Amino acid sequence: MSNENIQAIDVHAHFGKYLGRSELVNKFMSADADIVVQRARLANTLLTIVSPLAALMPRLSGDPVSGNVNAAKVVAETEGLLQWVVVDPTRPQTYAQAEQMLKQPKCVGIKIHPEEHGYLITEHGRAIFEFAARHRAIVQSHSGEEKSLPADFVKLANDFPEVVLIISHLGCGWDDDMTHQVRAIQNSKHGNLFTDTSSAKSITSNLIEWAVGEIGAEHILYGTDSPLYFAPMQRARIDNAEISDHDKRLILHDNAAQLFKLV
Repeated sequence: MSNENIQAIDVHAHFGKYLGRSELVNKFMSADADIVVQRARLANTLLTIVSPLAALMPRLSGDPVSGNVNAAKVVAETEGLLQWVVVDPTRPQTYAQAEQMLKQPKCVGIKIHPEEHGYLITEHGRAIFEFAARHRAIVQSHSGEEKSLPADFVKLANDFPEVVLIISHLGCGWDDDMTHQVRAIQNSKHGNLFTDTSSAKSITSNLIEWAVGEIGAEHILYGTDSPLYFAPMQRARIDNAEISDHDKRLILHDNAAQLFKLV
């Protein structure tokens, strides 16, 4: 079977209105849930795990509490979507939301974004991980910028081996160093640290191939950051990577299917 026929699981996407660029670019990078699913189908993607943009941009009038409520409703009504519940440790109510939403069948884990929510992972990470450990929840975090340095997640991953952590955006680095996520995974002890391909940097020639060589495809998950980027383009980067078909299958489907217990 050709790898293009593998039905992917996209672990990193969004829906809603993007804020923060020019009016035109905001329009380009926005999409409702139905459009996200349409683009996922173009990329032969079976399931897409989304977090609402409205919950991730409080600096620009967003609100994680109402964003979570809306996401739970939208995801429940939209075939092909699963939900990340957003936890902002500066908003205690989001912990209570997560405790309830994680019981729902379409909510598969916790999303955090230190940069947009304006806190250092070194200051709030332990509380987040203690909560995730109690609930056996997978955590996905934005990573690569100064409040979310991949190296700063290593101690958390090592101290909480029961928590699966995805440090997103392979290749993203505030200092233009594209190795941060890979080096963090190499320095972790328990095999519970992963990255995803959602960064625009992932289309850089040889980055995917280098990462597979350094940490193995077993630690890389397929993500698109849709609708900020065009999902079929992100899919094509994996389909055409100079890695084995077995590694492509792991990245596109099997790793996520195992972690999230999906068929």
